[in-house]
Amino acid sequence: MTDLKRPDNNDEIHTEPLKRAMSAFQLSSRKRSIWQLINTLIPYASLWILANWALGYSFWLALPVIALASGFMTRTFIIFHDCGHQSFFHSRKANDFWGVVTGILTFTPYYFWRRNHALHHATSGNLDKRGYGDVWTMTANEYRQSSRGRRLKYRLYRNPLVMFFLGPLLLMLITHRIPGSKASPKERRSIYGNNLGILLMAVPMSLLIGLKAYLLIQFLILFIGLIGGIWLFYVQHQFEDVYWARDGEWKFAEASLKGASFYKLPLILNWFTGNIGYHHIHHLNPGIPNYNLPKCQRKIPGFEKAKSIKLIASLKSLKYRLWDEEQGRLIGFREAKYGK
Repeated sequence: MTDLKRPDNNDEIHTEPLKRAMSAFQLSSRKRSIWQLINTLIPYASLWILANWALGYSFWLALPVIALASGFMTRTFIIFHDCGHQSFFHSRKANDFWGVVTGILTFTPYYFWRRNHALHHATSGNLDKRGYGDVWTMTANEYRQSSRGRRLKYRLYRNPLVMFFLGPLLLMLITHRIPGSKASPKERRSIYGNNLGILLMAVPMSLLIGLKAYLLIQFLILFIGLIGGIWLFYVQHQFEDVYWARDGEWKFAEASLKGASFYKLPLILNWFTGNIGYHHIHHLNPGIPNYNLPKCQRKIPGFEKAKSIKLIASLKSLKYRLWDEEQGRLIGFREAKYGK
């Protein structure tokens, strides 16, 4: 069995046994998928009812319920994510149906997101193909040679307050609501369809509990959930020894195993995040459903050598801002300026 040490130039030969071993975990279970829908969507709906009841007494009484509901929204997004990879059910129709439904619940257009996320998987870690569903990452040399205005724009983008608090607002109100000029007809239909689905959900909910209550609860659930979601995506691809390479040297297996982290979360957070912390496995084989990822990690020799990042240690990733091609690692703005 191949291990996770850096392979030589014949990458395909070294990773083929690993890919074959992983294929055993690629089979989805209808029972487990249905059970995951039940233990996610029913508690989510119940917490909505509870949050509305608590809001009738006090906002502060409702807030912890809303925060817990955002955890179930995150878990709903993982189901959506697996449907986008066609891994949640064996049937394409079932994946697409539940992808659209959970996309409405998470305010994310299914077909639009699916295409962009597929591009992310195909280009992750490739310095010459940046810009597809990734965190904007400049090289140290690019940053030094940029204009003052572009450097300021990049520093603002990389500021945690902008990324984790303004970022969710941009996703909710612009990116997933308004098609860009380069969007295909199918992507435009996906965005408009998602908007319509949200409207058909929001109108009866507003009539039932009141517009103010609906907007407050829905906004906070989405906002809190998106902060956590953006953090997860950030830390899974922004750590000191992450993999980046130019197109001629880029290899999919290395980009998967070394360009995506093994985020070792407490069990309860693993449950709410649908095991997405096993991101190195997911990138190498996105066809594995979320509930099979931990078993794949345990059963295949070599995966235990993957470098793990724990919750507290992951906070260090906030200081990494630029890719230093000479050193082959991420560095901060200060180190780029002073070489320290």
